[in-house]
Amino acid sequence: MQGLAAGIMTAAAFWSLLDPALEFAKQSPLPDWLPVLIGFLLGGVFLRLLDIIVPHLHLNEDHGDSDNKEIEKIGRTNMLFLAVTIHNIPEGMAIGVAWAAAAMNVSSASITGALALTIGIGIQNIPEGSALSLPIRAGGKSRKYAFHMAHISALVEPFGAAFGAFAVTLVTALLPYALSFAAGAMLFVVVEELIPESQGSKFTDIATMGFLVGFCIMMVLDVALG
Repeated sequence: MQGLAAGIMTAAAFWSLLDPALEFAKQSPLPDWLPVLIGFLLGGVFLRLLDIIVPHLHLNEDHGDSDNKEIEKIGRTNMLFLAVTIHNIPEGMAIGVAWAAAAMNVSSASITGALALTIGIGIQNIPEGSALSLPIRAGGKSRKYAFHMAHISALVEPFGAAFGAFAVTLVTALLPYALSFAAGAMLFVVVEELIPESQGSKFTDIATMGFLVGFCIMMVLDVALG
């Protein structure tokens, strides 16, 4: 499931975000690649700064983002919750930017393309939510509590979507930066979290095949609808 989510997000980062960002950047007086490069790197740096600022815990290993004192003070469940919540932010931003671009009739943006991205991120939210709810349930909490914690962690996505849409609507020139920013942040999550977790058991080959399947699902959705 983690491999599937990683594949979907990787394909979405290119077809739904970076590829249109390059198209939109052609309207800029700068070289086509420069706004995309700047936005992409800023997206990765933004997620890294959040990792440093917000104490959280990874499922696979510590990554040096927390210490035992923080874990004891905040609790493993809450730190896992914070980790998933942080990584939901770029997904919401990506959806908001895509729909805003489509609503503004910007070249290369379409309602079906934004819908494809929404469906793809919705699919990968299933394993992402499971990655939080299953450890909580295994830790002795009730099914209801585990379900609601996973559900609440996704509430940042609508806020991220609203922020991304508002920023792009306010300043259209931000579009290539915003799209590539979301792509950089999403790929940061893929490389730091999803791929290591998918390879953290004896089922590495199945996880890798899951990545390929997820990539193909998102590619077909984006190319067929977008």
